[in-house]
Amino acid sequence: MCLLLLWCCCWLYLRCRDRNYARYGPFYSRTFGSFSTLGAAVGALFSGKMAIMLGRRGDVLWLDFGRLSSGIGIGLISYVVPVYIAEIAPKHVRGTFTFSNQLLQNAGVAMVYFGGNFLNWRMMALLGGLPCAIQAVGLFFVPESPRWLAKVGTEKELENSLLRLRGRDADISHEASEIQVMTRIVASDSKSSFSDLFQKKYRHTLVVGIGLMLIQQFSGSAAVISYASTIFRKAGFSVAIGSTMLGLFMIPKAMIGLILVDKWGRRPLLLTSACGMSITCMLLGIVFALQKMQLLPELTPVFTFICVTLYIATYAIGVGGLPWVIMSEIFPINIKVTAGSLVTLASWSSSSIVTYAFNFLFEWSTQGTFYIFGAIGGGALLFIWLLVPETKGLSLEEIQISLTGQPDEISHM
Repeated sequence: MCLLLLWCCCWLYLRCRDRNYARYGPFYSRTFGSFSTLGAAVGALFSGKMAIMLGRRGDVLWLDFGRLSSGIGIGLISYVVPVYIAEIAPKHVRGTFTFSNQLLQNAGVAMVYFGGNFLNWRMMALLGGLPCAIQAVGLFFVPESPRWLAKVGTEKELENSLLRLRGRDADISHEASEIQVMTRIVASDSKSSFSDLFQKKYRHTLVVGIGLMLIQQFSGSAAVISYASTIFRKAGFSVAIGSTMLGLFMIPKAMIGLILVDKWGRRPLLLTSACGMSITCMLLGIVFALQKMQLLPELTPVFTFICVTLYIATYAIGVGGLPWVIMSEIFPINIKVTAGSLVTLASWSSSSIVTYAFNFLFEWSTQGTFYIFGAIGGGALLFIWLLVPETKGLSLEEIQISLTGQPDEISHM
């Protein structure tokens, strides 16, 4: 698959440099934006196996290859990071800690929005490697996940890891025992094979995990965030001003979800987020429909900016981060590898589809594109209301018991 993707990159490069660039160039410009998410889908295929084997820490042609390889890295860490955070955090602040990953991602996006106004893309790419180097060094100083250590059978290391996480004077006996018992139960119940995912007791968790990822992408988030400048330009709003304002807004909007996730719970935030995204997309569709009819043209730029900003804000408080939080919570350790890989693959492959198709949809019908996103957001409300469980305040073991059945060994502890 990787060779096929590389071949496609080479083909696009050769076609775009010949005398027919005017013919093939527009197609290339549309596909380039989806290379990162396409690479992330490839990385997602291997994310679970690498996590279980190594632990949770562990010219145009070159431009395309670099974007594809960075996408593979994104696909790997997008699964491992929320899982690792969920496995080490105390249950009463697990949502806040896991959501902080989204906050820091938004901080990075804000820096890109600002930096893009002053630096060329080559300098931005070089600066992007600096956090990777810092992370590579920092990983030597963080403890391994106690739940992964329980799975590989290193009891002493599990206790040492919990002591490093909870403090040397903390009483970790109950938590360590709960982790060990639950790990033994799920390990003896079934092995981590692909067919295990489709057992009846795991069906609900799998539907929730994949469903939330599909909602996250097909509601238009990747397209709106990646092509905000295209939307502003179409509406006649200044791209420089729009990008700068969005950059200013990135961190405060992520703070809202971080503050509320362990107070309101997962379901209320998801419902609020999906509702807001649906409404703002419908409003964007109306705005561009009015523009097409040449009605209220002076208001189109301002309304578009307001709707895009509100869309990103409502996305950030729920649908943007909570699918990753819930995914890291609901899968038992024995299927976390295969389920996590499948769910992450669903996320990035659907993101690749959306980012690839957006420009074509935008040219087909500007308002119709947002009506589609809005309708998907409306369907998401029903899905969340009927199927998504509330996991606030529960340990990972308690969540797995509630979703897959209650083992006697845990209930009598």
